[in-house]
Amino acid sequence: MEATLASGSAVRADSRRFHLWMAGVFVLIAFGGFMPTYWAKLAGGTFHAPPIVHVHGFLLFTWTLFYFVQTAWIASGRTATHRAWGLAGISLFSVLLCSIVATRITMLRLEDARGLGDESRRFSAVVFVALPLMIGLFAAAIANVRKPETHKRLMYVLMASMMTPAIARVFLTLFAPPGAAEGPPPPFVAVPPGLVASMLIVVAIVYDWRTRGRPHKAYIYGGLLVVIQIFLVVPIAGTQTWMSIARALEHLAG
Repeated sequence: MEATLASGSAVRADSRRFHLWMAGVFVLIAFGGFMPTYWAKLAGGTFHAPPIVHVHGFLLFTWTLFYFVQTAWIASGRTATHRAWGLAGISLFSVLLCSIVATRITMLRLEDARGLGDESRRFSAVVFVALPLMIGLFAAAIANVRKPETHKRLMYVLMASMMTPAIARVFLTLFAPPGAAEGPPPPFVAVPPGLVASMLIVVAIVYDWRTRGRPHKAYIYGGLLVVIQIFLVVPIAGTQTWMSIARALEHLAG
């Protein structure tokens, strides 16, 4: 009996270390991915964008760091502190979602003024199709806050899916032809970075398999939904229905 309890405690401690390490990986991806297209240009004075872009970037990086700190508190056994900051996390994530919508609508209007309206509307599907899944994963994680094993895995799936924009910036830097960054890219360019981000979920599934004997259902169902969402973007973006929705969203700003 004591041996079983000790074994269970060791597995939980190892799981906490795994999630802490992966939270560190998310921080590195989030900051490193935007290094060539944002941080370096910002430092050099060559990055020019509306203020909402900087607000969104600040909130996104803050959220990633917040996830790391929350994971660190759990890893160090400070569960009460982790829970005490839960409401702050809900508030931060809610404001982040608002910034995503505001930023994309702002870019829609600016790109439309440059004669790139249709391209911008199609690319906006990448953002707006992902939002319901982000909200759903976060809501499910909060609903399972009293089930730590489910809660932390749903949050992990959410964070992994949110790495797509940072990974996409790496793809843009390495593979985009000259002049491609001058306008919105076609929606299909989001598929490869999205699949790379999904590999972070595969890493967690493999870890679960090795430590628990089977992957947790939160990884399986959550990961499946993430992959489905990645492939849904392209066909949705090409429909007239989506173009009408994008025009309506664009007009929300007046």
